[in-house]
Amino acid sequence: MDDYPPTSILLPTTTWNSVCEELSAQLGDEDELLIICDSKNDPIADQAPSLPDQIQVLFAGSPRSCSGKANAIATGMNEASHQRLVWTDDDFHHPPDWLSQLHQDYNRNGPVTELPFFIGEDTLALLLEPAYAFGGTLGVYLGDIVWGGAVMFERTDLNEPAFLGNLQQTISDDGLLTEYLDVTPLRRVRTVPIGGSFRQTLERHTRFSQIVRYHDPKGFAIMCFTSAITLAACLLFPIPALVLLTLLHITIYLSVGVKRWTALLAYPSALVQLPLFLYGVSRKSFVWAGRRYEWRSKFDVAVSEN
Repeated sequence: MDDYPPTSILLPTTTWNSVCEELSAQLGDEDELLIICDSKNDPIADQAPSLPDQIQVLFAGSPRSCSGKANAIATGMNEASHQRLVWTDDDFHHPPDWLSQLHQDYNRNGPVTELPFFIGEDTLALLLEPAYAFGGTLGVYLGDIVWGGAVMFERTDLNEPAFLGNLQQTISDDGLLTEYLDVTPLRRVRTVPIGGSFRQTLERHTRFSQIVRYHDPKGFAIMCFTSAITLAACLLFPIPALVLLTLLHITIYLSVGVKRWTALLAYPSALVQLPLFLYGVSRKSFVWAGRRYEWRSKFDVAVSEN
């Protein structure tokens, strides 16, 4: 780790958890881990006095015109001491060489991001796994899209003042970062559990649909068109569509090193994609982490406690 520049790791979370332990064990002598929560009412605040100097707890406050995640990241970037930055999340395992691998990849490629693979924890989330493998894993890789769960860059890699100004007026931190940062996605997957209930998954899918709509309108139009063509093919030619979609998604899963039976759900997953996308963009608001967001335009967000 001493071969790499001092690094600030930004971790939005409200509790001291296994990911905090994993990251703290990987810090170099001059690195810092910034754990960012909303307020002193969050459980992590009780842990703050006993933490080593390299680990700080920051209080972002309640967001006024952006998501809680965007507000936390903005606070972390403003308080971070170093030029090299890492964003990450607390919902996946960080192996012991996670940080050192990112440094090696950055030194070869410049800004880098890993790939998420979302694992469903309820019936709807399981059904949507193939769709997320196609759009959320393969799409990130092919589209040079940032995944905020694992991204490394330096302040000089983007127009930081402009980025931070916009970040505090929108929902998606990584959707916005993609617009400001030329990133190289690595074919290295982290599995992330999602859902837990039908409602949670529906709210998440609504948020996803609106993120694509506002940050990539052209991509959203293509996605809806492709979903419509696929739906028509599934209804008109069910057996060939079932076979081709299943083989396609098995290939996608294996290409990123994931062996999951849910690849077999590719056909029924395709049937619900267009209705769910249209439902997502028709919603006036959605719930995320205890707050309700009304996303009226790309940089016009109303926030209320749910």
